[in-house]
Amino acid sequence: MTTPFPYESGAAQGSFPPPECPAHGLGIGPGGLRRFYGPEAERDPHGLYEKLRAEHGTVAPVLLHGDVPAWLVLGHSENLHMTRTPSQFSRDSRRWRALQDGSVAPDHPLAPIFTWQPICVFADGATHERQRGAVTDSMGRIDTRGVRRHVNRYSNRLVNDFCQEGRVDLVSQFAERLPMMVMCAIIGMPEEYNDRMVQAARDMTRGTATAVASNAYVLEALTRLVQRRRREPADDFATWLIEHPARMNDQEVSEHLRLILIASYEATANLIANVLRMVLTDPRFRARLSGGHMTVPEAVEQTLWDEPPFTAVFGRWAVGDTELGGKQIKAGDALIVGIAPANTDPIVRPDLNADMAGNRAHLAFSGGPHECPGQDIGRAIADVGVDALLMRLPDLELAVDEGELKWVGNIMGRHLVELPADFAARAPQDDREPPSMGKPSAQRQDWEVQSTVRHTAPTPGRPPVPAPAPATTGASAMTAVVDGTGSTPGAQPAMGHIPQQRGRSAPVRLWRVVSRWWSGD
Repeated sequence: MTTPFPYESGAAQGSFPPPECPAHGLGIGPGGLRRFYGPEAERDPHGLYEKLRAEHGTVAPVLLHGDVPAWLVLGHSENLHMTRTPSQFSRDSRRWRALQDGSVAPDHPLAPIFTWQPICVFADGATHERQRGAVTDSMGRIDTRGVRRHVNRYSNRLVNDFCQEGRVDLVSQFAERLPMMVMCAIIGMPEEYNDRMVQAARDMTRGTATAVASNAYVLEALTRLVQRRRREPADDFATWLIEHPARMNDQEVSEHLRLILIASYEATANLIANVLRMVLTDPRFRARLSGGHMTVPEAVEQTLWDEPPFTAVFGRWAVGDTELGGKQIKAGDALIVGIAPANTDPIVRPDLNADMAGNRAHLAFSGGPHECPGQDIGRAIADVGVDALLMRLPDLELAVDEGELKWVGNIMGRHLVELPADFAARAPQDDREPPSMGKPSAQRQDWEVQSTVRHTAPTPGRPPVPAPAPATTGASAMTAVVDGTGSTPGAQPAMGHIPQQRGRSAPVRLWRVVSRWWSGD
């Protein structure tokens, strides 16, 4: 049965809990509706989803900050329909009835999320196509291999900062820093990377009292970047947006850069932290990963199902009166894309313990025309970053009891506060090189074939190893394979250099060895 919102005629006044009722403080608000904020929602969001699913089905009425009503969509198919049908469910927040009647003030804690801006996220139709086209085309110009090299070097640079300590908080010292370092470089403002930028990016989506100020700090930095790139174009994302045929003005470019920076940073920081938490707390997960039964990209995909970086996305607004999941939605109603509850919908995932690695049917990046355009960049940062960290520190162990881990939650997700880990202290590495050189064994014969590069952990206490000379084979050849560029990181490739090839007699020797083995000699 549809539960009427408090502002609707016919709202059940008798469902308000009396002052002495234990429901006060347990997430129950006016009209008997559950609050989608506060202690209960932050402490156990998955438990809240299941309560709402049991009480209301696939679409549930909830209360946002200030007890403003909205609909939380829990079902997988219902979320797909909502995100794929902009003619019924618009992204233009100016349609929100609560904004029109003054129920939501401009300084609302969620204002940085829902306040209309001239960007593709809040547009539909031709405007969305023009702006989204500029973003998508500019994303297509990013050199993925170059990004992976940057991620690898930045990861090793971060590990060098704490590798001699023997203990690290993987959230504040790695997961929160790596995505911002990479995204600032991609956008074109590496000089703006600092602790304040990291803190502002995390704060502005949490619905805090300082969220508006944090949003202003980020936007000011991006506005300066746009003005500088108008004068001095460069080979970076900001310049590509400015020069795109869509002819965005300065405000449009600044707002789109803010959207890309914050969405990419927040999602990737949470994703890295969640993958590392599963590695450190789930023995089966770690065993499959370390035993070669699961690759790091597969581990990332499994995490996107179990612990998506964004648990919900606000919002969609009903264009007219309609029905969704058996609920009567009125024009101007606000709806929330329930990413985490959709990923655990019993219809599509009856067994939550089932292996979902490689299955990309999750809604971690939303869906429809507003699906995240930078998801592959986020995956690359997480894949390479986690892989580089685990190769450098394969002996990472959780430093506290799992029950002591704490989260900070908000409407869009929950974030690990800390992930302390212990490991054997070791010397820094040259951050221009991959985490492992993969040197072949000295006993290797010419006829032996190695199908993959084997990575080994650095020995604790060993000083940095100088980069091998580019003209040699063996280790330098392996460096080229690991780096993916055919050259030593941080060095200029030798012009006209041709790697030494195997001698012409190698096939003959190989055939003789195989013949002797086959004949039993």
